[in-house]
Amino acid sequence: MAEILREHVLPKDRFVQPGPNALIRCVGLEKWYGGVHALVSVDFHAESGEIVGLVGDNGAGKSTLIKVLSGAHPPDAGKIYIDGDEVQLRTPKEAMARGIETIYQYTAMVPAMSIARNMFIGREPLSRFKIGPFGLMDRRTMVDHATRSLSNIDLTERSPDTPVEELSGGQRQSVAIARAMYFKSKLLILDEPTNHLSVKETNKVLDYVLSLKEQGIGSIFISHNMHHIFPIADRIVAMARGEKIADIMKSDTSIDELTELIV
Repeated sequence: MAEILREHVLPKDRFVQPGPNALIRCVGLEKWYGGVHALVSVDFHAESGEIVGLVGDNGAGKSTLIKVLSGAHPPDAGKIYIDGDEVQLRTPKEAMARGIETIYQYTAMVPAMSIARNMFIGREPLSRFKIGPFGLMDRRTMVDHATRSLSNIDLTERSPDTPVEELSGGQRQSVAIARAMYFKSKLLILDEPTNHLSVKETNKVLDYVLSLKEQGIGSIFISHNMHHIFPIADRIVAMARGEKIADIMKSDTSIDELTELIV
């Protein structure tokens, strides 16, 4: 099996190298789950305002890589640099504090809570009034900011008080993206954001990712669907069996070439 894999790996001299001011740079990441070698000496980087398409079949290592970048799982070896500084991302909260926001396929929201509450969950603004050591949530501030954020993503037909359970899959992804935009994230990781969405909702999510690029926010877009990634990506990274097998500018490859690599 290893021989077959090598036939589909691009020569490393074709891999795109990080720039001197790369937003995030990973060197030699390793991750084991018991006897499964999930990440095998993976180098990875993303530039500010760049859209990186991350592709690969099931078990390729994509999900493990983003869990490491999002602080959900620590690597067993390797180094991570953000804005040139070596960092330890031990929790998702530490990653968010560094400007890395992750939107998973099944967006982590509380369905019974409102859009406004979900936009600020875990980062609720507090009013000036306190009860002992505890502060009260500033609901008016949350609603005001949520209203403006919904306007920015063209979701004005929904009130900030609308429960998330009443939203479609595409609208939930839109709210998650608006949350990242509000908190001024530097890098947004989207895990299969268009899976199970209609064509109309898929196109809207892709437009949002492009709008993030215009604001200087980088994106890592993970998808099985090459036809969703290819139109918007600046660069494509392909993985197989825990290894990076391609890192190439979109202008230097094609959907057919990438498909041959990962099948």
